[in-house]
Amino acid sequence: MHSDHDPAQLLDPKLLTLFVLLYTTRSVTRAAEALEQSQPTVSAWLARLRELLGDPLFVRTGAGMQPTPRAEALVEPVREALQSLRRISAPAREFVPAQAQRGFRVCMTDASHITLLPRLLRRVRAQAPRVRLEAIPIDDGTPRELEAGHADLALGIIPGLESGFYQQVFYEQDFVCLVSPQHPLIHDTLTLEQYQAAAHVQVLSGKSHALLEEALKAQRVQRDVLLRLPGFLGLATVVADTDLVATVPRQIGETLARNGGLKVLACPIAVPRYTVKQYWHARMHHDPANRWLRNLCASLYMNG
Repeated sequence: MHSDHDPAQLLDPKLLTLFVLLYTTRSVTRAAEALEQSQPTVSAWLARLRELLGDPLFVRTGAGMQPTPRAEALVEPVREALQSLRRISAPAREFVPAQAQRGFRVCMTDASHITLLPRLLRRVRAQAPRVRLEAIPIDDGTPRELEAGHADLALGIIPGLESGFYQQVFYEQDFVCLVSPQHPLIHDTLTLEQYQAAAHVQVLSGKSHALLEEALKAQRVQRDVLLRLPGFLGLATVVADTDLVATVPRQIGETLARNGGLKVLACPIAVPRYTVKQYWHARMHHDPANRWLRNLCASLYMNG
């Protein structure tokens, strides 16, 4: 007895095509011509169809081959099956940026909203004016979002991804310190002694925050943290208006300093560099739209 998944039970597409041709032409001869097969071959195919479906299907009458009730019931499902097979066999649709109307969901930290997103949006607007972007947070659920196809790409740092993911290196990041240009004690350099004596603002955003905390702990450096922020919104204003020191990844630090008139100083403690990458799931690897977005990001961010 055949199981539901036995391939021997599945009908050959050529038999399905013959079925539809016989239904429309009511003639073995005309079906054979359309299929460019000999009449005996087509008769043999019909015999096979009858055997597999357990029904005569088409009966010879004065008005040609007339379908049986079973054939009448099957004609629509057979047409749909052939249509589905054609869709499966059709070449992948090209992604044409200038004409595309779709959305992409990109996982990123709030720092990337400031550093990466404006450049990405400018390039997308230039190449694909009707494409929409949605930035969603990088968190513990990001791998599942990518795997399920709910997100297209992740930009940043996601350590320990399981197999089934691709990643591409963009650039390395180190850490810098931000201070107000009017800071009463810190001017053009920042010593370890000054760093430990200063008041600090801590940003609890992204994996970079954990790297910094580990480095401080390993080197037994104590910080006097007077303010904790969940993200980078407001950080530049706080640093500009107070004597607090912020220790942040270089790219966000330099961007905030440029926009907010802050000083960027070398960090007096050694924090391991980390690598910013883009990540995507294997299911999206050959998708033309996803490939376009990945290539666009690589052209913007590769090597910083």
